[in-house]
Amino acid sequence: MTDNMTRLDHVVLWVRDPVAAADFYEKAVGLEPVRLPEFAAGEEPFPSVRVNEEALLDLMPLSMAERMKMLPGAAESAGHPVNHVCLALPQGDFDTLLARLEERAVPVSDVSQGSFGARGEATRSFYFRDPDGNVIEARHYD
Repeated sequence: MTDNMTRLDHVVLWVRDPVAAADFYEKAVGLEPVRLPEFAAGEEPFPSVRVNEEALLDLMPLSMAERMKMLPGAAESAGHPVNHVCLALPQGDFDTLLARLEERAVPVSDVSQGSFGARGEATRSFYFRDPDGNVIEARHYD
C-alpha cells in the first residue's frame, strides 16, 4: 500500500458499556484495547480496539447518540446499527477465534465456504454477535 491509497480507518460500534465491550473484544476476539484507561478516567469520550496497524473499531457509548450533530439529522440516525463488520484473519487466528468463542459459549453461525469479500472468495467464514448485538463476521482466505 502507498500513503495516498484510500483505506478504511475505523468503524464506530454503538455499545451500552464500552469497558465491557473492550473486554469482550480483547478476551474473546483477541483485539488490543486502545485508550481504555483514558476512557475509564473520563479523559476520552470512547475507547477503541485495534484491528491492525491501520484500522480501529471505536466503541461508542450509546448514551452519546443524542449528541451526534456532525450533519443535520445525524442525531436521529445515530445508534442505528450496521448490518455487520467483517474481520479477515490468517487461518490459524481464524481457528483460534472460533475456539475462543466456543470456550466462552458465544453463539456462532455455521461455518460457510466461498463467501465473497474484498479479496475474492473466502475459504471459510462465520458470524457471531458481540454483547451489544453487533454482528461480526470472521473469515480467512487461502
